[in-house]
Amino acid sequence: MSFGEQLRHRREELGLTRDTLAERLGLSRSAIGNYETDIAFPKEEVLLKLFNALEVDPNYLFRGSYRHSFLCSEGEQHLIEQYRALPQAARQTVRAVMEGFMQVQRESEGEKPVREKRMIPLYASPAAAGFAAPVFMEDYELIEVTDEVPPAADMAVRIQGDSMEPYITDGSVVYVNHDPLQSGDVGIFCVDGEMLCKQYHRDALGVVYLFSLNRRRSDLDVVFYSGSGRSITCFGRVMIHGLPIPE
Repeated sequence: MSFGEQLRHRREELGLTRDTLAERLGLSRSAIGNYETDIAFPKEEVLLKLFNALEVDPNYLFRGSYRHSFLCSEGEQHLIEQYRALPQAARQTVRAVMEGFMQVQRESEGEKPVREKRMIPLYASPAAAGFAAPVFMEDYELIEVTDEVPPAADMAVRIQGDSMEPYITDGSVVYVNHDPLQSGDVGIFCVDGEMLCKQYHRDALGVVYLFSLNRRRSDLDVVFYSGSGRSITCFGRVMIHGLPIPE
């Protein structure tokens, strides 16, 4: 059995639901589902909690998985470790390139091409005036890229709160890509460990402003001055255009 199958088997053996296990680990139900279906793999700190919650030693969950049964060379192991260190969007790019090469090989061997559905992650962690779960990059479900989804979208995020209304409403889904962020663009940011959806602006002096488009919620604006010591990371640009810069 794979790691995910061992995890599900042990959870059911203990009579635990996904919701119960998620609560014990401080995660969401969808994160547990992603682990059990081998879509995502827990980070080290989550693994340690998982072993305790399931009352097993580490070898139990890895027993019979590809980690024990599949032998690879040192070079292949190095590639696997590099792949695991990549963010989710980069992993998707690697998989797409690999599938492209495999498709060329299948066609050269006479197989008919099979058009794969393109999937992107929809993060359940809310991002807006509110906060995201502590495992934002793991807590997601895969959705198919249909005609309603911009072709260039790399991920989707469900928004919580009214700070971006009327342009982005509470509970709506926004699509995000990794284009460079320009002043006036809306982005998904991690600010001092909290996930926010805000409009970005940088002035001539290098001061960075994260605006709420709903000016009644201007109290939720964030300003970064040089040398403030605060941390900010941009996860991507929300695919929405033509917005005004708040006064």
